[in-house]
Order: sequence, then structure tokens, then C-alpha cells
Amino acid sequence: MLSTQEITQAVIAALEDVKAQDIEVINTSKMSPLFECMIIASAQSTRQTKALADNVEKKLKELGEEPLSVEGQQSGEWILLDFGEVLVHVMQPAVRAYYNLEELWGAKPKQRDVAK
Repeated sequence: MLSTQEITQAVIAALEDVKAQDIEVINTSKMSPLFECMIIASAQSTRQTKALADNVEKKLKELGEEPLSVEGQQSGEWILLDFGEVLVHVMQPAVRAYYNLEELWGAKPKQRDVAK
């Protein structure tokens, strides 16, 4: 059984393999007893969203970790993979912006370059 950190590292590597964008890791251990961390990544299309989720699932299965559940594969706009202590959200940018999970879970807001 992998540690939370090992699962997180494996998920990030699997996401990077398929060119996920804006990968964000949020430590939720002090906010929820249900899971330790949340990983959010963006995909540019339904096809890429599904490919990212499939790659994460495949790579973690190779390491002996099965997801407890996978949701959203039908639409492909937002896919959630639940690995117990680690939740993985693969989202298209419009869906990600709408739900804004980073702000909801207290991640530091990203600094935006603003032209003066």
C-alpha cells in the first residue's frame, strides 16, 4: 500500500505524461477527515480529460492502487478519481473556473499578471 505522498507523486507523474495543465495539489488534511489531499488538473478537451483520467487509473493500478470510485467518465467535462486519501479532479477549464475548487478548499489564490 502506497503512502499519501507516493500516491500524490504517481498521480502528478501520470497527469504530466498526458500533458495536463495547471496541476494544483491542495493539502486538505486539516479541513476534512475524509481525505488528505486533492489534486486538480485541467484538460483542453473531452478526449484529453478521459485520457488523463485513464492514465492516472492505469499508472496507479500498476502500483497496486485501485480507485474506490470514478465519476464523470460519461461526459468527460469533469472526472473524479477517488483513491481514498487522495482525490483527483480532471476538469476542462470552464468547469474548473465555474466550480473554483481551489478557493473553496482554501488554496492560495494564484497571482494574476495585471497590466497597469
